[in-house]
Amino acid sequence: MHKYLKIALIVIGLLGAILWTQLPDSDMPASQAVNSGALNAMLVITYILIAIAAAVSLLFTLKKVFSKSSNTKRTLMSLGAILLVVIISYATASDSDVTVVSGIEADPSTVKNIGMGLNVFYILTTIAVVLMVVPSIKKLFKK
Repeated sequence: MHKYLKIALIVIGLLGAILWTQLPDSDMPASQAVNSGALNAMLVITYILIAIAAAVSLLFTLKKVFSKSSNTKRTLMSLGAILLVVIISYATASDSDVTVVSGIEADPSTVKNIGMGLNVFYILTTIAVVLMVVPSIKKLFKK
């Protein structure tokens, strides 16, 4: 299996190198460069490789999660905690600041969803910083 994977990667690499030489020049207008066959082929190869990587990653993750009941329990608790953060973030997000930006009008639900995303980011970032700083401070005072 390892031998076939190496051969496939070599073939994909060579195909990518050949397509690289066929890419349009930088002088070509973007409207014409978009229609380049080599560019489209490279994008298709990229999408296929990303899909394979995502599928393999998901497969091994699910295999690891369901290998032991303790892993499953921890994963479900983590997912529940993230869901709780999302619910709290959505509940605290405001939808009243609807303004026109660059001629694009945003409806209240879009503003609320953006606010929720920012709140989730802020909460998870705060949790990450606290989880990095607190053990360091504890270790500092133990010595």
